[in-house]
Amino acid sequence: MKKSQFAVFLTIVLSVYTLVNYYIFITGLNSIPDNYKFLYSAIYLFFFLSYIIGRFLEHKFLNTVSAFFVWVGSFWLGAMVYYLLFVILIDVIRLLNAFFGFLSASFYTNEYQMLFFLIVNAAVIVILVFGYLNAVSPVIKRLNINIGKKAGLLRSLNIVMASDIHLGTIINRKRLRKIVNMINSLEPDLILLPGDVVDEDIESVVKQNCGEDLRALRAKYGVFAITGNHEYIGGVEPSVRYLTEHGIIELRDRAIKIANSFYIIGREDRASKGFAGILRKPLNLLLEGVDKNLPVILMDHQPVKLEEAENNGIDLQLSGHTHHGQLWPFNFITKKIYEVSMGYKQKGDTHYYISPGVGTWGPPVRTGNKPEIIQITLNFAA
Repeated sequence: MKKSQFAVFLTIVLSVYTLVNYYIFITGLNSIPDNYKFLYSAIYLFFFLSYIIGRFLEHKFLNTVSAFFVWVGSFWLGAMVYYLLFVILIDVIRLLNAFFGFLSASFYTNEYQMLFFLIVNAAVIVILVFGYLNAVSPVIKRLNINIGKKAGLLRSLNIVMASDIHLGTIINRKRLRKIVNMINSLEPDLILLPGDVVDEDIESVVKQNCGEDLRALRAKYGVFAITGNHEYIGGVEPSVRYLTEHGIIELRDRAIKIANSFYIIGREDRASKGFAGILRKPLNLLLEGVDKNLPVILMDHQPVKLEEAENNGIDLQLSGHTHHGQLWPFNFITKKIYEVSMGYKQKGDTHYYISPGVGTWGPPVRTGNKPEIIQITLNFAA
């Protein structure tokens, strides 16, 4: 991404962030007594600036101080969503009351305003606690798929898929170790990581020595990954190099034949053009030389244009990226954007699974779905 484009993007993001925070701030300020307004303003300013400070410090001085601000700021991003929803609800009620007058005058007294202020804060805290506990408790989902092709001498294949780990300050080495242990407990023949293994900058991953836990992944036919948009956001080459050095086989617009029985194709992420000026290869070119009489598994991070896999004779496509919104009610938005925001779908002879991921991006909370690791049993023709 060109510097000028990034500057425009950053300006838009910071402007929206500031406006949303100002809207929430003013509503809260008008709800509390005068003698608490300064304290409220100081606390709000701390939360407002925490994520910006944390990310800045992370680029300059990666340490416990930067991690503290990133953690606080990340929780604040989640809190913002629910504060905004509550504030909008309150203003809608006030607007309706202006027309229909169904609320008594006591609704506007200082005592009631302070009560509503405390209730909203308590509700947001409860939501964040629930969302965090949910986010750190991934589940294992299982899926059986029948592929009407022979795969050499194989009759079935035990695939374990973990998308969108987002390794970094938030998804740290402790969380990674739990994910690795869960994956290995399923005794996979094949481990597939379809993008966003790394959150953004690789420095935090390196400092924590997460690579040693990645080395612990065990699968008969290996561990394969592709790039996601977040590898490109943070700098794709250092991330790919680090993962490769620690036992992950990166498939970047290439196909590989496994055990003379099936193929895996890994696509470069769609973000490659915008962030690095790299044009990913069309799927039909990636399939040149691939024997489609054998099963073909495709990893493509973003589940866009699903018909492309069907039209090119792919048997199974695995994707992530959507997080299925991660925070309610964003799941309703991702369901409108993507043909499949989460879960399984079959189109013709092509099977699809889109995972909401095992990690989180931004807020370390999930309120719209559970994080997951997928165990897929592929059954082949005899």
